[in-house]
Amino acid sequence: MTQENNPYDEPDSRTRPAGTPSHWVTPPPPNSAGRPPTPPVQPHPDPSQEATRITNPQVTTTPAPPPPAVAVTPPPPGGHGLEVPSATDFLDRRAETAGFGPATWGWRGAIRKMSGGLISPKMGPAEVAYEQDRAMIQRDFDGPRTIVFINPKGGAAKTTGVLAAGYTFGTVRGGGIVAWDNNETRGTLGIRGMRSTHRNTTRELLDNLAAFNNVYQSRIGDLGAFVRSQGDAHFDVLASDERPDVTGQIHADDFAQVHQLLERFYKVILVDTGNNMRAENWLAAADTADLLVVTSTVREDTGYSGLWMLDALQESGYADLKLKTITVLSDPSPKVDNNLARDLTEVYQQRTRGVYRVPFDPVLVAGSTVQYSQLSEDTKMSWLKACAGMAHAL
Repeated sequence: MTQENNPYDEPDSRTRPAGTPSHWVTPPPPNSAGRPPTPPVQPHPDPSQEATRITNPQVTTTPAPPPPAVAVTPPPPGGHGLEVPSATDFLDRRAETAGFGPATWGWRGAIRKMSGGLISPKMGPAEVAYEQDRAMIQRDFDGPRTIVFINPKGGAAKTTGVLAAGYTFGTVRGGGIVAWDNNETRGTLGIRGMRSTHRNTTRELLDNLAAFNNVYQSRIGDLGAFVRSQGDAHFDVLASDERPDVTGQIHADDFAQVHQLLERFYKVILVDTGNNMRAENWLAAADTADLLVVTSTVREDTGYSGLWMLDALQESGYADLKLKTITVLSDPSPKVDNNLARDLTEVYQQRTRGVYRVPFDPVLVAGSTVQYSQLSEDTKMSWLKACAGMAHAL
């Protein structure tokens, strides 16, 4: 019922303030006897005045004054289709302006601690940047995301890069991450990652894919027989084939089947690749990737190999290659050629959307199982920045 047709919305003239328009009519009193109210008597026109008006058209009766106009407030500019903020909009706006709280680093954090919180300085620029990087890594995606680490040269820090990224994404996001060794034969991700009570790999998973055909009965826990938990790093590793008696290779169809399964259970898939960029599964990974990460050490041959690979991909017709690619440059030793590092940074900056430098860390270059808790703070902070760049690109 609209307001014009609802008699209960008419205001009572007995409480009408002075100057209120006269078209607000006082409703008749209720009929206590239950009889319908008597309709108002319409006054009859005076016959003499009617006769005069007919015989003399110049004589007219005085018309009743029109009712006073009701002031109408015009809609605001652009009011048509203007959305009213919802409760969710209110919460989103509050969250955007909430900030990151008081300082916990440096002299600001020390003052806050010594004063028992009575003095609470705001975060300094470095701590704000740290929290912003964490927030970027924690952002929600509208579906699973695949990040493929590539360089056709061995020793380009692909495997250690995948493990460091897995640790960063896993600890900051709190899980939902898998690192997959997509080598067509035998890779080293399973060797460098933490070991497990089983020795199953991608090959065994392919042999048992039928167990996951029923999407309503298969569970992520069932994958525990094939992936290797990395403990406090909060991500899993799917190793490549480790059996010495197997001569077969992983093909494009194999990649597609495993990738489709991992997408059902993980939010971020980190793919380690082999050195043969002509292999079927290498090309399938590049085609599927939401983001490519070119890894390289600060060495001329490794840097050249990554650039040659980008040339090959560009000539193969990969669209928007720069927009979907970032570079991670790793220091292979405590001291590196600064001029070479500067040249590599400059040229990769022109070829990819961002270049991130990570320092030398003996835990990553030792060749043994990576102990994530022993990574240096510089390594953790550098990979936090690099993974924030990856998340932003996604």
